[in-house]
Amino acid sequence: MADAASSTIIIAAPPAEVMAVIADIERYPEWTGQIKSTEVLETDDEGRPAKARFLMDAGVLKDEYVLAYVWTPLQVSWTLVGKSVVQRSQVGSYLMVEMEDETLVTYSLAVDIAMPMLGMFKRKAEKIIMDAALKELKKRVESLAAE
Repeated sequence: MADAASSTIIIAAPPAEVMAVIADIERYPEWTGQIKSTEVLETDDEGRPAKARFLMDAGVLKDEYVLAYVWTPLQVSWTLVGKSVVQRSQVGSYLMVEMEDETLVTYSLAVDIAMPMLGMFKRKAEKIIMDAALKELKKRVESLAAE
């Protein structure tokens, strides 16, 4: 069964700039540590990814999987579709709350791993994934805003 976890961070940019980085899936290998390659398989009517394939290499965990996306102005959510060697399911989202000159971003993720994993190791892996996802997103958005 998938355990859900969430975390938040404040990014010094408006929600549209944060969403633009999230939607630019083909550039994830440039700024995410574990995603080695991506391919957008389908786009929605606004040109945003509707389905994308990922190749992940997180040391002991290597996986290839496809996610399906749903976009709104302040939220993107996704689910695992098709086959994955490591995951039984994945459901996640980024939710934006516009603040003065910043955006509060909440990242939520629930992953059901196909192999048994001790609770303390699973929680440590979740924390690493959550921290990396938010910190790498913040760094990428704010570095692009500074250019």
